[in-house]
Amino acid sequence: MIERPSPHHRRARSTTQVMGDVLLALIPGTVVMTLLYGPGVLTNVLLALIAGVATEAAVLRLRARPIAPRLTDLSALVGSALIGLSLPPLAPFWVALLGGMLAIGLGKQLFGGLGHNPFNPAMLAYAVLLISFPVAMTTTWVSPSRVPDLAATLGHQFGAVDGWSGATPLDRYKDLATRLTANEIRQDALFKDGFVWPWAMLAVAWSAGGAYLLWRRATYWHAPAGLFIGLIVPAGLFGFDSDQFVPVSMHLLTGATVFAAFFIVTDPVTGATSPRGRFAFGAGVGLLTWVIRTYGGYPDAIAFAVLLMNLTAPMLDQYTRPRIYGHSRARKGPVLEKRS
Repeated sequence: MIERPSPHHRRARSTTQVMGDVLLALIPGTVVMTLLYGPGVLTNVLLALIAGVATEAAVLRLRARPIAPRLTDLSALVGSALIGLSLPPLAPFWVALLGGMLAIGLGKQLFGGLGHNPFNPAMLAYAVLLISFPVAMTTTWVSPSRVPDLAATLGHQFGAVDGWSGATPLDRYKDLATRLTANEIRQDALFKDGFVWPWAMLAVAWSAGGAYLLWRRATYWHAPAGLFIGLIVPAGLFGFDSDQFVPVSMHLLTGATVFAAFFIVTDPVTGATSPRGRFAFGAGVGLLTWVIRTYGGYPDAIAFAVLLMNLTAPMLDQYTRPRIYGHSRARKGPVLEKRS
């Protein structure tokens, strides 16, 4: 008799299949991001991919491990692409190269390779770059209303040509909120032309990629839902005054919020694995993101929030694992009859 899987059974998929789906899901967001911020997005991804794959091959060779099977599982491509997409479009070329090396070498291979790393490789690399090179990581963004062409992009990345770079929307809004009202902030050059639509387009593109992953059953909905709720609730309760605090729409549409919801907190290696644990993990990332954005000194706190929650993943799994029916009685042991 052939045993048939239950209707709720999720068919096991190989690492290559899952990583391939992630790469496909990144395409819509990458295309829109390139249209909004220029060709520097693609050069960052290309440089990070080259550095990441080369680092993966070099470390595997040093460890006397087979190279081809590890490279063909596509995990190095995914980790490198994620850090490349996280970088400012006009960051110097060496930032992308170093980011790919850090993501794969420090974030992945140092701990033994895929499945053994406790921290998200892309976010670990981003945090190291942001702390080490704060100027290059915070002042080389591009306004969607003034996008440089390929020549200007390459000149800035390889020749330090200035004139296009600027701060992130979150950083700019937070800075202006200390002395201007919300209506006055909207008159700033970064916000007055469209204000929301460029970032809304990008959020929709990342959401389309996330919907594809959910449709392909390459990930679960719990962590993204937790992140959105964990960020929206405190931002709505405490950030209702847009004259003093960054509004909810800015928290959701700018920065790396939607990108992280579908491509970062869904990492099955460094996050929780139980359904409730995944939701709690995402909610923790959302809450910490709001706290650091509001009271911290960094413009976008996703990387630090993810790394802090990576440390809690084992504990979340311990306290949210599904319970077997009758576990309480089994834990107490058998009931003994009293002797008269």
